[in-house]
Amino acid sequence: MEIGQYPGSGCSKEHQKIYQEWFALADSDGDGRITGPDAIKFFGMSKLSRPDLKQVWAIADSRRQGYLGFSEFVAAMQLVSLAQAGNEITQDSLKRDDLSSLNPPVMEGLDALLAKSKHVVKRVDPEIDGFPQEQSPITNKWFSSKSSKKIPLTAVTSVIDGLKKLYIEKLKPLEVTYKFNDFVSPLLTSSDFDAKPMVMLLGQYSTGKTTFIKHLLKTSYPGAHIGPEPTTDRFVVVMSGPDERTIPGNTIAVQADMPFSGLTTFGTAFLSKFECSQMRHPLLEHITFVDTPGVLSGEKQRTQRSYDFTGVTSWFAAKCDLILLLFDPHKLDISDEFKRVIGSLRGHDDKIRVVLNKADQVDTQQLMRVYGALMWSLGKVLNTPEVSRVYIGSFNDKPVNESAVGPLGKELFEREQDDLLSDLKDIPKKACDRRINEFVKRARAAKIHAYIIGHLKKEMPTMMGKAKAQQRLTDNLQDEFAKVQREYHLPAGDFPYVEHFKEVLSGYSFDKFEKVKPKMIQAVDDMLGYDIPELLKNFRNPYE
Repeated sequence: MEIGQYPGSGCSKEHQKIYQEWFALADSDGDGRITGPDAIKFFGMSKLSRPDLKQVWAIADSRRQGYLGFSEFVAAMQLVSLAQAGNEITQDSLKRDDLSSLNPPVMEGLDALLAKSKHVVKRVDPEIDGFPQEQSPITNKWFSSKSSKKIPLTAVTSVIDGLKKLYIEKLKPLEVTYKFNDFVSPLLTSSDFDAKPMVMLLGQYSTGKTTFIKHLLKTSYPGAHIGPEPTTDRFVVVMSGPDERTIPGNTIAVQADMPFSGLTTFGTAFLSKFECSQMRHPLLEHITFVDTPGVLSGEKQRTQRSYDFTGVTSWFAAKCDLILLLFDPHKLDISDEFKRVIGSLRGHDDKIRVVLNKADQVDTQQLMRVYGALMWSLGKVLNTPEVSRVYIGSFNDKPVNESAVGPLGKELFEREQDDLLSDLKDIPKKACDRRINEFVKRARAAKIHAYIIGHLKKEMPTMMGKAKAQQRLTDNLQDEFAKVQREYHLPAGDFPYVEHFKEVLSGYSFDKFEKVKPKMIQAVDDMLGYDIPELLKNFRNPYE
């Protein structure tokens, strides 16, 4: 599938109407989703073999959400039609040019069911003016409800729904009790789970971050400025929208359907430097881009920022699916601020990709030296024994400068560009897996945070000398972390930064902290050890 291509987009209007009727019939509970049990009943009418249907589901549900929306359902029907015609079903089947003329599959007994059914056919509008539209998730009300009732399992119809249910019932109570939102990360909202995958671009000014986004979109986005000087002076989220417009940061941060409410903790000074740029684009239906201000060098320039730049990049890093560090052959020095920014990405090493951009501005011999210098600089900042993968290329709309790099350099750049684009293509497919990964990481961090807070409470005296005890514990926080680690057999690498933790602690009275509550901890352990594996088992391929 081409990056940005929408599943099932090669469908004529006439066939679309047929599939709307079929989808409404197959969707037994009318929630706009076809789950495994729905599919087994409906797809069985095609009389295809179980291995063929297993392959159909695997391709249609490439994001592994555990359900098919309307567009995925159309794609599945097209695959069934191809299989019935004797074609082999592969990932490339949906790239065929004849999909729009492909007749709907033969479904035995379907006409009789449609005639008998008194099912009210609710029109599914997957597209308005050719652009896919998303339905507002029913699960939004779970987060706004003050009811403490358990969410019924019948309300869970996807992996993401299941994670929402587990968060509300098991993880959120632990986070609220031990003030996890003040120390580590704001509480999650429904939009945090439903948000599209995000790609963040980081680098010094004029390394080609905005041009890179423009290159992928093949057009400029609203409010984009490109120039040799520091032009992007704000964080810009480039996402899908009904029309071309820019939305100020204060507005976007309070919108319930946007996953940016957590940014309010950085204050108005940051929100005035935050902006959302919306436009209609097929690629933005799948991926959201985060364009960042150029990282500055020099202490004077750094102190002129009116907000916590490193804290903001760290917040986005936790939400993003991919982080691109862009370098320019003429700007290989890693400034103090850039070093701090890269340090703030700790724990997200699997998301980081390094891009040596504008590489056609130097000849082959110079490029070899530049590459070596970049690896040496990164080795001092990324404290890992492994070598980072560096993509070399010139990611803009201009043809490669072959006079500088030669034919071999041009071929190298094209292959490197294809490798990076294949990484980007995989993001929507891996989005659900990434959500699970981030959720598990968050649960482990919340558990360790609870142990730390409970330990500090336990070390406080019951009567006299509370102020002195609090000061002693704060001064020796590293040692207290070590005690918690030994007592509960926890990995040292999962503990938070001592200095940041100490800074937040200064605003609290340890005596008012909660003790460790074993039942709450056990609930999170059960969630990690039993509930999440069971959830994944329930929403895997129904034909496995």
